[in-house]
Amino acid sequence: MGNIILLLAGATLFLNGKMTLGKADARNVAVFNLFVGSFQVLGAFYLIIVSESSNAMSLGHASIFLFGFTYLYLGITILKGMDGSGLGYFSLWVSILSVVYATVEFAQYGDMVKGLNWVLWSFLWGMFYLTNCKKLPISEFVGKISLVLSWVTLTIPSLLTLTGVFDNQTIYKAWAIVLVVSIIYIGYLGYLLFYKKKEKTKAIAA
Repeated sequence: MGNIILLLAGATLFLNGKMTLGKADARNVAVFNLFVGSFQVLGAFYLIIVSESSNAMSLGHASIFLFGFTYLYLGITILKGMDGSGLGYFSLWVSILSVVYATVEFAQYGDMVKGLNWVLWSFLWGMFYLTNCKKLPISEFVGKISLVLSWVTLTIPSLLTLTGVFDNQTIYKAWAIVLVVSIIYIGYLGYLLFYKKKEKTKAIAA
């Protein structure tokens, strides 16, 4: 069930990216956020009930709640027309927790793929904080990285796991290269954002 939850999380993040870029209606996307967020929260409760009780398992199941409540909160925020500040501060909290998850994956399990996933998710949640609380004009940047992460950290990995491809450890570890390339691409997008802002400031000053 865990990989199905991640697959649907990928679909939701993809739609959220399209919405942020102005290519999908916000209220339509909000409804899908509610559907998937509810499924994730209920799925996490189910996994807690049927799985063995251990710190490692509980930590893994808790991560599903981070996605589920984010999607639920986003959906309600859009449909109710709220200002998003609550969602932003929640995203900041989740971003900090994601650093802990990344550290555990790197240090305790030596898992580069999951560790890099959490680094990327932490960054994205941090961007949600900046857009909702600090009101930074970075919607295009956030939309683009949402689209990238929807595929490289959620949709494709969950499909590869469900089809058994990731059972091959060589392929699994090679996916870390894809994630590193994605980080470089995101850095490039950030550079373009900074460059455009700098050029615009120069033009206004002139």
